[in-house]
Amino acid sequence: MSFEFNVRISYTGFVSQTKFSRIRNRLISWYLKNRRDLPWRRTRDPYAILIAETMLQQTQVQTVLPYYRRFLHAFPTVEALDRASKEKVLALWSGLGYYRRAENLKRAARIMTRGHGGKIAREFDALRALPGIGPYTAGALMSIAFNRPYPALDGNARRVLTRLFGAKGEKELHTIASRLVACARPGQWNQALMELGATICVAQDPRCPLCPLRRFCAAWGSRRSLRKKPFVTKPSVEKVQWPLVVIQKKQKVLLRRRPAAALLGGLWEVPGGERKKGESLTAALTRHLNGLGDIVNDSHLVGEVRHSITHRRIRAPVFLAFQPGKEIHPGPGWRWVPLSSLRRYPLSSLSLKAIKLVQR
Repeated sequence: MSFEFNVRISYTGFVSQTKFSRIRNRLISWYLKNRRDLPWRRTRDPYAILIAETMLQQTQVQTVLPYYRRFLHAFPTVEALDRASKEKVLALWSGLGYYRRAENLKRAARIMTRGHGGKIAREFDALRALPGIGPYTAGALMSIAFNRPYPALDGNARRVLTRLFGAKGEKELHTIASRLVACARPGQWNQALMELGATICVAQDPRCPLCPLRRFCAAWGSRRSLRKKPFVTKPSVEKVQWPLVVIQKKQKVLLRRRPAAALLGGLWEVPGGERKKGESLTAALTRHLNGLGDIVNDSHLVGEVRHSITHRRIRAPVFLAFQPGKEIHPGPGWRWVPLSSLRRYPLSSLSLKAIKLVQR
C-alpha cells in the first residue's frame, strides 16, 4: 500500500507529493540543459566543493573563478592547506575580501587534519562544528558531495521557494526545502534551485516567461510583486571616509602589517585610516602615519576609490607621495615592498584598489 504525503503550504493549503515530484523533475531537467559550466560542478571532491562554497559567500561567481583555480592549485588537499603558512593563504585570497573566510578555512583544515585524518566530515553536525561552516555550507556539502538529502538554502534558493510556494517564515521555508530535497538526486536539486535563482528568478526584474516552474508559482499566479527580497532585514549603512597614502621610493611601496588581533589581522596595507568628524584628510593621515604625515600635503591627492565591508560604505581619498633620500623605517610591522612582488603579500582589497589607482 502506498501513501501520499502532503505538506501544508500557505497559498493553497496543501501541496501533494506528486506535485513536488513534478516540480523536481521539471527543474532538474531544465538545469541539466541550461546550467552554467562552472569548475566546482565538475567534481564530487568535498574539499573542492568546500573551497568553492566558502569563496562564493557574498561574492559573485565571475570574481571567484580565478581565485578558486589558483587556491586549489596551491592547496590541492586539506593537508596542503593545513601545512601552508597563514600569510601564503591570505596572499592567495588577497582581493577576494571577507578574509575571515580564509582564516576559517585554515582553522578547519587543522581540525580535519588532526581529528578526521585529513578528510572532510561526512556528518552534518560534524561539519557544522567546523569554523566558518554554517547550515547552508553544510547542507551543500552533504547533498552535492555525499548525495544526502539536506537542504542548502542560500539567498537564491530562499527567493525561489518563497515566490514558488508563498512561504511565510523560516520554519515553513525549511519544511518545504526539506521535503523537496528528499529525492534521488539531492545535490542536483539544490544546485538547480540555486541556478534558477541566480539566472531566472533574480531579485529585481525576474525573467518569469523563461521560468520552467512558472505554472506552479504562487507569486506568478497571484501576480504579487516579484521584486521584494524574502526575509531580508537591511542593516543601517555607515558611511566612512578613509584617506590612504601610497608612499613610493623608486619601484618600491611602503606597506604596514595589521596587528594579528585586529580586524583583518595579518594583512598588509598602504597606510591610512578613518577620518574623524571635523578632521582634514591630511590631519587624519598624520594621525595614522606614526610621524610620517609631514610628507603628505593636499597637492598629493590623486583620486578616490570606494569599497564596501558588510554595512560600511568606504570612500577613500588616495594620496601619492614620493619619499626622498634614504628609505625611512617607521618601526616593526612596516616594510618596503617592490611593486613586482606585491602578489606575494596578502593585501587588503582597499589597498589593492589604491595601488592600482596610482599605477594608472
